[in-house]
Amino acid sequence: MAKTVLITGCSSAIARATAEAFLDAEWTVYASATADTDLSELDAAGCETATLDPTDTEAITGLVDRVIEDTGRIDCLVTDPGDDQFGPVEDVPTERVRGQFETNVFGPHRLIRAVLPHMRDRGVGRIVVVSSTAGRFAAPGNGIYAGSKSALEAMTDALRAEVEDYGIEVTIVAPGPVATDLEERADDELDNLDRSGAYEAFYDFFEDYRTAIEGGVGTVSPRRVGDAVLDAAVSPNPPARSPVGPLSSVADYARFLPASVQQSVYGVVRQMI
Repeated sequence: MAKTVLITGCSSAIARATAEAFLDAEWTVYASATADTDLSELDAAGCETATLDPTDTEAITGLVDRVIEDTGRIDCLVTDPGDDQFGPVEDVPTERVRGQFETNVFGPHRLIRAVLPHMRDRGVGRIVVVSSTAGRFAAPGNGIYAGSKSALEAMTDALRAEVEDYGIEVTIVAPGPVATDLEERADDELDNLDRSGAYEAFYDFFEDYRTAIEGGVGTVSPRRVGDAVLDAAVSPNPPARSPVGPLSSVADYARFLPASVQQSVYGVVRQMI
């Protein structure tokens, strides 16, 4: 019998590429996204698709029940929270911060809680959480996003030890910059901020950084991330954390630098860009 994966957050290119990777590996794939996402391509490719609001606990429970009723199993949960709130900490309203954590932390928490009882009953399962380089290394202008990813990673690290005795493996997949529409969405978030006027240098820095990333500097394809997620789902000994791309690997080491050195690095990078 084919294994079953439930993938959430398929409004993102990463999650869609992940669904395609699992389909190619002949898994039964349930792909979900918010109501404003067109899932027709994944549906045509062979996925079972569903609309899902990550803030709706009842809807999450209903989707998990549907998958189990249809297939009798959820072998892997892939949660890819993709809300990206950029901007200097002072310029981001508290309600935006709350919304960032609602999607990037509370949403995955709801999904994990809904799936775990089933995995425990079977004595086997994989949970793959798609995070980001920002989960380990926060740069100026993305403190809110990095804060949500750091919280997500801390929760996931604790979860890994908690469920180990039940045969459940938990992996964080942490890509660096990915060739997606993230920069366009980030621009929208920045344009809607009520700027204090105190951080224009950081807005200029972000624009230059975005241009560099769009030029392909250090980026990886969504499919490369999807393949890393699939590897975490099928590996007999999945890693606790899987960085994807050169910048993600660098960030894993950079976090060990003293804060004073990190501050100096920011200055050098700004001058270079």
